[in-house]
Amino acid sequence: MWNDKQRGIRVSQEELLCKNACGYYGNPAWQGFCSKCWRERARPESTSREPRQDTRPSNDGAPPTFSKFEEKKNIEKGRRINTMRRLFWGTPSPPKHQEPSESHTNVLKAYQSLEPGDFPGFLKILKSPSSQRLQSRCTAFLNTMEAYHHLPVQKQSDLVQDFFQSFAEYFSSFPEAQVTQIMEHVEKLIMTRLHKWVFCHDSCDDEQKDLALQRRIRSLNWVTPQMLSVPFPDKKTAVTGDPFLPAITGLIYVVLKANPPRLHSNMQYVIRFGLPHSLMAGESGYYFTNLSCAVAFIEKLDGPALNLSPEEFEAYMLRQRAPSAGKKRLQVSNDTQHLFEELTGRQEKLDQGMDALNTQLQTWVQAVHSQLDEATAQLALVQKEITAQAELSQVFSSSSHDASLQKDGEDQSLLVCNDEHAGPKDTDS
Repeated sequence: MWNDKQRGIRVSQEELLCKNACGYYGNPAWQGFCSKCWRERARPESTSREPRQDTRPSNDGAPPTFSKFEEKKNIEKGRRINTMRRLFWGTPSPPKHQEPSESHTNVLKAYQSLEPGDFPGFLKILKSPSSQRLQSRCTAFLNTMEAYHHLPVQKQSDLVQDFFQSFAEYFSSFPEAQVTQIMEHVEKLIMTRLHKWVFCHDSCDDEQKDLALQRRIRSLNWVTPQMLSVPFPDKKTAVTGDPFLPAITGLIYVVLKANPPRLHSNMQYVIRFGLPHSLMAGESGYYFTNLSCAVAFIEKLDGPALNLSPEEFEAYMLRQRAPSAGKKRLQVSNDTQHLFEELTGRQEKLDQGMDALNTQLQTWVQAVHSQLDEATAQLALVQKEITAQAELSQVFSSSSHDASLQKDGEDQSLLVCNDEHAGPKDTDS
C-alpha cells in the first residue's frame, strides 16, 4: 500500500489507452496516441479540406503565409501515395465498383480458405498463376525498397505502411479477422526481406540510443523489488488498487535485471514497420504497450518514483551509496522464507502422494492375496474332485473285476455239475 507521501509508480488502464479516446492502446513513442491517431495528427491536412490561401503579399506589406509550404507538402504526400498505388495497382487509385473476374474470385476463395498461421500455404497461393498480379506487386515493391534503401527511415516506414494498406484493400470484402490473418503473412514476407535494410538504419540514431539505454539500465542495477513495490507471492495483501500496476512494476524489474541488448532498436523497428492492428489492440498490443511504458519509466526514473529523496537517488546513481545491509538481509530473509515455504509445500504434496501411493499399494496387495486365496481354494476343490473321481473309478473297476471272476467261477461250477451228471449215463449205456 502506498501512503500519501509516496509517489511511486502510478499507471492506470486509462493511461495505457490512446489520448484521443479512440479505444486503442497508445504508446510513449507516439506521445500517448495510437499509431492511427498519431499518423493522422502528423499528416498535413489535404488541400481539399482547406481552401487555398493566397500566398502573394497583401497591400499592407504583410509577409506571405505558410500555406504555400503546406501545399507543397500535400502535393509531395499525394505524389507518394499515387506512386505507391500505381506501383501496386497500375493506376493512381485502386479499382472500385468493378465486377470481379473469375480469376479474381478464385484468388479470393483460395485466400479465404487459408488456415490461420499457415504461412507456407500463403506462399503457395501467392505463387499460383491466379495470384500472379499480387506476387508481381510484392516483388516490385521489394525491389523498389531495396533500391532506395538510402531513404530516411521514416519515409521507408511510410512506404511500407502505405503498401500494407494497399494490399489490405484488395481483400476489402473479407471479414476483418481474415484480413488480419492475411496481412500477418504479408508482413512476415515483406519484412523478412527488408529487415537488413531498415533495421537500425543509418539515417536514425537508434544505435546510440541503444547504448544510452543499456548504460541507463546498468546504472540502475541497485534498484530492489521493494523500491518498486513488486508484489511477491508470499505477501498476503489484498489487491485494492489498479490490477495492472503489479504487472507493470514486475515488468520494470525484469527489464532492469535482463537489460536486453538493442532494446530501443527493436522497439522502434516494431513501431515503424509493424502492422498497426498488432500495436493498437489485442493481446500483443497490450504487451507492447506495457513494455513501452516500462522503458519510458526507466528512462525518466527518479528518486520520488522509488520513494527516495533526490539526494539519496543521486548517491545511489554515483555509487556513493548502496542498499543497506539490513535491507539486503531482509530481502535475503524474505527470499529464503519464500523458498522454504515453497519447499515445505512441495514436501507436503510429496508426503501426500506417498501416502496415497502406499494406500493404493496396500489395496492392490490385498486384492492380489484375496485372488490368490480364492484361486488356491478353487484348486483344492478341483484336486479333491479329481481324487474322488479317481477313487470312484478304481472302485468301479475293482467291482467289475470281482463280478467277472465270480461269474467265471459259477460257469466253471456249472460245467463240473454237468460233467458229473453226464458220467453215469455213459456208464449205464
